[in-house]
Amino acid sequence: MSEELKRVLVVDDEDDLTWSISKHLAKDKDKYELICVNSGKKALEVLSQLPVELVISDIRMPEISGLDLLVKIKDYYPSTKVIIMTAYGSSEVHEEANARGCLKYIEKPFEISELRQLILEAIEEKKGFIGTISDFHLSDLIQMNCLGRMTSCLYVNRDDNKGAIYFSEGNLIHAHCNDLEGEDAFYEMLSWEGGSFSTKRGESAPKETIIKGWQSLLLEGMRRVDEAKPGSKSEQTDRQAALQKRLNLILDQIIGLNGVLVVSVFDPEGFPVASKIQKGAADNYKISEITLVISNFIRQVEQVGQDLGLKKTHEIKIEFQDAILNLSKIFDKKEFLVYLAKNDKNIAFTRLHAKKYIRELSKIL
Repeated sequence: MSEELKRVLVVDDEDDLTWSISKHLAKDKDKYELICVNSGKKALEVLSQLPVELVISDIRMPEISGLDLLVKIKDYYPSTKVIIMTAYGSSEVHEEANARGCLKYIEKPFEISELRQLILEAIEEKKGFIGTISDFHLSDLIQMNCLGRMTSCLYVNRDDNKGAIYFSEGNLIHAHCNDLEGEDAFYEMLSWEGGSFSTKRGESAPKETIIKGWQSLLLEGMRRVDEAKPGSKSEQTDRQAALQKRLNLILDQIIGLNGVLVVSVFDPEGFPVASKIQKGAADNYKISEITLVISNFIRQVEQVGQDLGLKKTHEIKIEFQDAILNLSKIFDKKEFLVYLAKNDKNIAFTRLHAKKYIRELSKIL
Protein backbone atom coordinates (compact mmCIF):
# COMPACT_ATOMS: atom_id res chain seq x y z
CA MET A 1 0.00 0.00 0.00
CA SER A 2 1.27 3.47 -0.84
CA GLU A 3 2.31 5.53 2.15
CA GLU A 4 0.34 8.42 0.71
CA LEU A 5 -3.00 6.70 1.32
CA LYS A 6 -4.83 7.93 4.37
CA ARG A 7 -6.45 5.62 6.92
CA VAL A 8 -10.12 5.55 7.79
CA LEU A 9 -11.15 3.66 10.93
CA VAL A 10 -14.75 2.43 11.33
CA VAL A 11 -15.88 1.50 14.87
CA ASP A 12 -19.15 -0.32 15.55
CA ASP A 13 -20.05 -3.24 17.84
CA GLU A 14 -22.31 -4.74 15.14
CA ASP A 15 -20.23 -7.21 13.09
CA ASP A 16 -22.75 -7.25 10.24
CA LEU A 17 -22.54 -3.47 9.82
CA THR A 18 -18.73 -3.27 9.81
CA TRP A 19 -18.59 -6.23 7.36
CA SER A 20 -21.10 -4.54 5.06
CA ILE A 21 -19.24 -1.21 5.17
CA SER A 22 -15.92 -2.94 4.49
CA LYS A 23 -17.37 -4.83 1.51
CA HIS A 24 -19.08 -1.86 -0.13
CA LEU A 25 -16.20 0.58 0.36
CA ALA A 26 -13.56 -1.83 -0.97
CA LYS A 27 -13.82 -0.09 -4.33
CA ASP A 28 -12.18 2.98 -2.75
CA LYS A 29 -8.98 1.12 -1.78
CA ASP A 30 -7.01 3.36 -4.15
CA LYS A 31 -8.20 6.43 -2.22
CA TYR A 32 -7.79 5.34 1.43
CA GLU A 33 -7.05 2.34 3.62
CA LEU A 34 -10.15 1.15 5.49
CA ILE A 35 -9.86 -0.51 8.92
CA CYS A 36 -12.94 -1.84 10.75
CA VAL A 37 -13.05 -2.77 14.45
CA ASN A 38 -15.88 -3.69 16.82
CA SER A 39 -15.09 -1.80 20.03
CA GLY A 40 -13.80 1.52 21.28
CA LYS A 41 -10.97 -0.27 23.09
CA LYS A 42 -9.77 -1.84 19.84
CA ALA A 43 -10.06 1.51 18.09
CA LEU A 44 -7.71 3.10 20.66
CA GLU A 45 -5.21 0.29 20.09
CA VAL A 46 -5.21 1.00 16.35
CA LEU A 47 -4.83 4.73 16.95
CA SER A 48 -1.86 4.16 19.25
CA GLN A 49 -0.03 2.27 16.49
CA LEU A 50 -1.04 3.96 13.23
CA PRO A 51 -1.81 7.50 12.08
CA VAL A 52 -5.50 7.74 11.23
CA GLU A 53 -7.05 10.57 9.25
CA LEU A 54 -10.70 9.81 10.01
CA VAL A 55 -12.63 7.78 12.60
CA ILE A 56 -16.28 6.84 12.02
CA SER A 57 -17.80 5.59 15.26
CA ASP A 58 -21.16 4.36 16.48
CA ILE A 59 -22.38 6.34 19.47
CA ARG A 60 -23.71 3.46 21.61
CA MET A 61 -21.15 0.75 22.33
CA PRO A 62 -20.26 -1.25 25.44
CA GLU A 63 -17.25 -0.26 27.58
CA ILE A 64 -16.36 2.88 25.64
CA SER A 65 -19.19 4.85 24.02
CA GLY A 66 -18.77 6.81 20.82
CA LEU A 67 -18.83 10.11 22.72
CA ASP A 68 -16.17 8.92 25.18
CA LEU A 69 -14.06 7.69 22.27
CA LEU A 70 -14.49 11.08 20.62
CA VAL A 71 -13.16 12.83 23.74
CA LYS A 72 -10.12 10.55 23.93
CA ILE A 73 -9.35 11.06 20.26
CA LYS A 74 -9.53 14.83 20.62
CA ASP A 75 -7.30 14.69 23.70
CA TYR A 76 -4.60 12.42 22.27
CA TYR A 77 -5.01 12.70 18.48
CA PRO A 78 -6.41 16.21 17.88
CA SER A 79 -5.69 16.17 14.14
CA THR A 80 -7.87 13.06 13.63
CA LYS A 81 -11.36 13.86 12.38
CA VAL A 82 -14.40 12.07 13.80
CA ILE A 83 -17.80 11.29 12.30
CA ILE A 84 -20.47 9.90 14.63
CA MET A 85 -23.01 7.26 13.54
CA THR A 86 -26.20 7.14 15.57
CA ALA A 87 -29.68 5.68 15.49
CA TYR A 88 -30.64 8.18 18.20
CA GLY A 89 -30.64 11.43 16.30
CA SER A 90 -31.90 13.73 19.02
CA SER A 91 -30.81 17.37 19.09
CA GLU A 92 -29.20 16.73 22.49
CA VAL A 93 -26.97 14.01 21.00
CA HIS A 94 -26.02 16.28 18.11
CA GLU A 95 -25.18 19.16 20.44
CA GLU A 96 -23.10 16.90 22.68
CA ALA A 97 -21.20 15.47 19.72
CA ASN A 98 -20.54 18.95 18.31
CA ALA A 99 -19.40 20.23 21.70
CA ARG A 100 -16.85 17.42 21.92
CA GLY A 101 -15.37 18.15 18.51
CA CYS A 102 -17.32 15.93 16.15
CA LEU A 103 -16.79 16.82 12.48
CA LYS A 104 -20.19 15.51 11.32
CA TYR A 105 -22.76 12.85 12.21
CA ILE A 106 -24.81 10.43 10.15
CA GLU A 107 -28.06 8.84 11.27
CA LYS A 108 -28.80 5.13 10.92
CA PRO A 109 -30.05 3.63 8.72
CA PHE A 110 -28.08 5.36 5.99
CA GLU A 111 -27.21 4.69 2.38
CA ILE A 112 -23.64 3.49 1.92
CA SER A 113 -23.25 6.13 -0.81
CA GLU A 114 -23.99 8.82 1.78
CA LEU A 115 -21.28 7.49 4.10
CA ARG A 116 -18.86 7.19 1.19
CA GLN A 117 -19.40 10.82 0.26
CA LEU A 118 -18.74 11.94 3.85
CA ILE A 119 -15.49 9.96 3.90
CA LEU A 120 -14.27 11.38 0.61
CA GLU A 121 -15.06 14.94 1.71
CA ALA A 122 -13.31 14.44 5.06
CA ILE A 123 -10.07 13.04 3.64
CA GLU A 124 -9.94 15.26 0.59
CA GLU A 125 -6.88 17.47 0.44
CA LYS A 126 -8.12 21.03 0.37
CA LYS A 127 -6.24 22.80 -2.40
CA GLY A 128 -5.93 26.50 -1.73
CA PHE A 129 -3.64 29.43 -2.29
CA ILE A 130 -0.40 29.88 -0.43
CA GLY A 131 0.83 33.41 -0.03
CA THR A 132 0.74 36.60 1.97
CA ILE A 133 -2.12 38.99 2.56
CA SER A 134 -1.02 42.56 3.18
CA ASP A 135 -2.89 45.39 4.90
CA PHE A 136 -5.30 42.99 6.61
CA HIS A 137 -6.18 43.55 10.24
CA LEU A 138 -6.67 40.64 12.58
CA SER A 139 -10.29 41.75 12.93
CA ASP A 140 -10.76 41.19 9.17
CA LEU A 141 -9.47 37.62 9.44
CA ILE A 142 -11.73 36.94 12.42
CA GLN A 143 -14.78 38.19 10.54
CA MET A 144 -13.90 36.02 7.53
CA ASN A 145 -13.86 32.91 9.73
CA CYS A 146 -17.07 33.84 11.54
CA LEU A 147 -19.09 34.91 8.51
CA GLY A 148 -17.88 31.82 6.64
CA ARG A 149 -19.11 29.65 9.55
CA MET A 150 -15.70 28.01 9.70
CA THR A 151 -14.46 25.38 12.09
CA SER A 152 -10.81 26.26 12.18
CA CYS A 153 -7.84 27.58 14.11
CA LEU A 154 -6.23 30.93 13.33
CA TYR A 155 -2.60 30.95 14.45
CA VAL A 156 -1.19 34.42 15.09
CA ASN A 157 2.46 35.39 15.63
CA ARG A 158 4.13 38.68 16.45
CA ASP A 159 7.84 38.76 17.29
CA ASP A 160 8.24 36.19 20.10
CA ASN A 161 4.53 36.16 20.92
CA LYS A 162 2.37 33.30 19.68
CA GLY A 163 -1.35 32.77 19.96
CA ALA A 164 -4.31 30.94 18.50
CA ILE A 165 -8.01 31.67 18.03
CA TYR A 166 -10.43 28.76 17.56
CA PHE A 167 -13.73 28.86 15.68
CA SER A 168 -16.54 26.33 15.68
CA GLU A 169 -19.07 26.74 12.88
CA GLY A 170 -18.40 30.47 12.89
CA ASN A 171 -18.49 30.88 16.67
CA LEU A 172 -15.35 32.13 18.41
CA ILE A 173 -14.99 29.69 21.31
CA HIS A 174 -11.39 29.69 22.53
CA ALA A 175 -8.18 31.71 22.42
CA HIS A 176 -4.78 31.41 24.03
CA CYS A 177 -1.71 33.61 23.89
CA ASN A 178 1.42 33.13 25.98
CA ASP A 179 0.07 32.72 29.54
CA LEU A 180 -3.38 34.13 28.73
CA GLU A 181 -6.59 32.30 27.82
CA GLY A 182 -10.11 33.21 26.75
CA GLU A 183 -11.14 36.84 26.31
CA ASP A 184 -7.90 38.20 27.80
CA ALA A 185 -5.87 36.33 25.19
CA PHE A 186 -8.21 37.47 22.41
CA TYR A 187 -7.95 41.15 23.40
CA GLU A 188 -4.18 40.88 23.71
CA MET A 189 -3.81 39.56 20.14
CA LEU A 190 -6.26 42.12 18.80
CA SER A 191 -4.00 44.88 20.17
CA TRP A 192 -1.03 43.72 18.05
CA GLU A 193 -0.38 46.15 15.22
CA GLY A 194 1.15 43.55 12.90
CA GLY A 195 2.47 40.03 12.60
CA SER A 196 1.87 36.85 10.64
CA PHE A 197 -0.91 34.28 10.61
CA SER A 198 -1.84 30.85 9.32
CA THR A 199 -5.06 28.88 9.44
CA LYS A 200 -5.91 25.22 9.80
CA ARG A 201 -9.40 24.22 8.77
CA GLY A 202 -11.26 21.56 10.69
CA GLU A 203 -9.12 21.91 13.81
CA SER A 204 -11.23 21.76 16.97
CA ALA A 205 -10.58 23.75 20.14
CA PRO A 206 -9.08 21.85 23.09
CA LYS A 207 -11.54 23.63 25.38
CA GLU A 208 -14.18 26.35 25.39
CA THR A 209 -13.20 29.54 27.21
CA ILE A 210 -15.26 32.17 25.36
CA ILE A 211 -19.05 32.43 25.39
CA LYS A 212 -19.60 35.99 24.08
CA GLY A 213 -20.68 36.53 20.48
CA TRP A 214 -17.88 37.43 18.10
CA GLN A 215 -19.43 40.79 17.21
CA SER A 216 -19.43 41.84 20.88
CA LEU A 217 -15.85 40.64 21.28
CA LEU A 218 -14.67 42.63 18.26
CA LEU A 219 -16.47 45.79 19.38
CA GLU A 220 -15.01 45.58 22.87
CA GLY A 221 -11.57 44.71 21.51
CA MET A 222 -11.55 47.64 19.08
CA ARG A 223 -12.72 49.96 21.86
CA ARG A 224 -9.73 48.88 23.94
CA VAL A 225 -7.40 49.35 20.99
CA ASP A 226 -8.75 52.87 20.38
CA GLU A 227 -8.33 53.82 24.02
CA ALA A 228 -4.73 52.61 24.01
CA LYS A 229 -3.78 54.79 21.02
CA PRO A 230 -2.44 58.35 21.38
CA GLY A 231 -5.37 60.66 20.97
CA SER A 232 -7.75 58.02 22.31
CA LYS A 233 -11.20 58.88 23.59
CA SER A 234 -10.00 58.95 27.20
CA GLU A 235 -7.17 61.32 26.30
CA GLN A 236 -9.52 63.43 24.21
CA THR A 237 -11.86 63.62 27.18
CA ASP A 238 -8.99 64.76 29.39
CA ARG A 239 -7.99 67.43 26.88
CA GLN A 240 -11.58 68.59 26.59
CA ALA A 241 -11.85 68.86 30.37
CA ALA A 242 -8.61 70.87 30.51
CA LEU A 243 -9.87 73.20 27.77
CA GLN A 244 -13.18 73.66 29.57
CA LYS A 245 -11.33 74.56 32.77
CA ARG A 246 -9.23 77.22 31.00
CA LEU A 247 -12.31 78.64 29.28
CA ASN A 248 -14.11 78.93 32.60
CA LEU A 249 -11.14 80.74 34.16
CA ILE A 250 -11.22 83.38 31.41
CA LEU A 251 -14.99 83.74 31.58
CA ASP A 252 -14.73 84.18 35.36
CA GLN A 253 -12.49 87.19 34.74
CA ILE A 254 -14.85 88.67 32.15
CA ILE A 255 -17.92 88.22 34.34
CA GLY A 256 -15.98 90.00 37.03
CA LEU A 257 -15.80 93.16 34.94
CA ASN A 258 -18.06 95.91 36.15
CA GLY A 259 -21.46 95.79 34.42
CA VAL A 260 -21.15 92.42 32.66
CA LEU A 261 -24.32 90.35 33.20
CA VAL A 262 -23.81 87.28 31.02
CA VAL A 263 -20.81 86.00 29.03
CA SER A 264 -20.55 82.98 26.76
CA VAL A 265 -18.36 81.34 24.09
CA PHE A 266 -20.27 79.92 21.11
CA ASP A 267 -18.95 77.37 18.62
CA PRO A 268 -19.19 77.90 14.81
CA GLU A 269 -22.58 76.18 14.71
CA GLY A 270 -23.97 78.61 17.28
CA PHE A 271 -23.97 76.34 20.33
CA PRO A 272 -22.64 77.56 23.69
CA VAL A 273 -19.33 75.98 24.73
CA ALA A 274 -19.02 77.72 28.09
CA SER A 275 -21.16 80.34 29.86
CA LYS A 276 -21.19 82.43 33.04
CA ILE A 277 -23.85 84.66 34.60
CA GLN A 278 -23.45 87.42 37.15
CA LYS A 279 -24.85 86.36 40.52
CA GLY A 280 -26.98 89.44 40.74
CA ALA A 281 -28.41 88.82 37.27
CA ALA A 282 -29.46 85.22 37.90
CA ASP A 283 -32.90 86.36 39.09
CA ASN A 284 -33.66 88.16 35.82
CA TYR A 285 -31.87 85.97 33.26
CA LYS A 286 -31.57 82.26 32.63
CA ILE A 287 -28.47 80.97 30.87
CA SER A 288 -30.42 78.37 28.90
CA GLU A 289 -32.89 80.94 27.58
CA ILE A 290 -30.26 83.56 26.72
CA THR A 291 -27.94 81.13 24.93
CA LEU A 292 -30.86 79.77 22.91
CA VAL A 293 -31.83 83.30 21.77
CA ILE A 294 -28.21 84.16 20.90
CA SER A 295 -27.71 80.84 19.05
CA ASN A 296 -30.68 81.60 16.82
CA PHE A 297 -29.49 85.17 16.36
CA ILE A 298 -25.97 84.09 15.26
CA ARG A 299 -27.46 81.74 12.64
CA GLN A 300 -29.75 84.49 11.34
CA VAL A 301 -26.89 86.99 11.07
CA GLU A 302 -24.69 84.44 9.26
CA GLN A 303 -27.55 83.75 6.84
CA VAL A 304 -28.01 87.48 6.19
CA GLY A 305 -24.31 87.75 5.36
CA GLN A 306 -24.57 84.85 2.91
CA ASP A 307 -27.67 86.29 1.27
CA LEU A 308 -25.86 89.62 0.76
CA GLY A 309 -22.75 87.88 -0.49
CA LEU A 310 -20.68 89.23 2.41
CA LYS A 311 -17.78 87.60 4.19
CA LYS A 312 -18.01 86.04 7.63
CA THR A 313 -19.28 88.10 10.55
CA HIS A 314 -16.55 89.90 12.50
CA GLU A 315 -18.44 91.74 15.22
CA ILE A 316 -22.02 92.59 16.09
CA LYS A 317 -23.02 95.21 18.64
CA ILE A 318 -26.63 95.86 19.52
CA GLU A 319 -27.33 98.75 21.85
CA PHE A 320 -30.48 98.74 23.91
CA GLN A 321 -31.63 101.45 26.31
CA ASP A 322 -30.36 99.61 29.38
CA ALA A 323 -27.92 97.04 27.97
CA ILE A 324 -25.51 96.24 25.15
CA LEU A 325 -25.22 92.87 23.45
CA ASN A 326 -21.80 92.33 21.91
CA LEU A 327 -20.78 89.41 19.65
CA SER A 328 -17.13 89.27 18.59
CA LYS A 329 -15.39 86.68 16.41
CA ILE A 330 -12.40 85.27 18.30
CA PHE A 331 -9.72 86.50 15.87
CA ASP A 332 -8.59 83.67 13.55
CA LYS A 333 -10.94 81.16 15.16
CA LYS A 334 -14.52 80.33 14.25
CA GLU A 335 -15.93 80.78 17.75
CA PHE A 336 -17.71 83.88 19.08
CA LEU A 337 -17.32 85.62 22.41
CA VAL A 338 -20.73 87.02 23.45
CA TYR A 339 -21.49 89.19 26.43
CA LEU A 340 -24.45 91.18 27.69
CA ALA A 341 -23.50 94.24 29.75
CA LYS A 342 -25.20 97.24 31.32
CA ASN A 343 -25.29 100.29 29.04
CA ASP A 344 -23.58 102.79 31.34
CA LYS A 345 -20.43 104.88 31.56
CA ASN A 346 -18.26 101.76 32.14
CA ILE A 347 -19.12 100.11 28.79
CA ALA A 348 -16.05 101.43 26.95
CA PHE A 349 -13.80 100.05 29.68
CA THR A 350 -15.62 96.72 29.48
CA ARG A 351 -15.18 96.47 25.68
CA LEU A 352 -11.47 97.26 25.98
CA HIS A 353 -10.85 94.47 28.46
CA ALA A 354 -13.06 92.05 26.55
CA LYS A 355 -10.74 92.39 23.51
CA LYS A 356 -7.79 91.45 25.73
CA TYR A 357 -9.58 88.29 26.79
CA ILE A 358 -10.43 87.52 23.17
CA ARG A 359 -6.69 87.28 22.47
CA GLU A 360 -6.34 84.81 25.37
CA LEU A 361 -9.24 82.74 24.07
CA SER A 362 -7.66 82.62 20.62
CA LYS A 363 -4.54 81.02 22.12
CA ILE A 364 -6.36 78.12 23.77
CA LEU A 365 -9.09 77.33 21.22
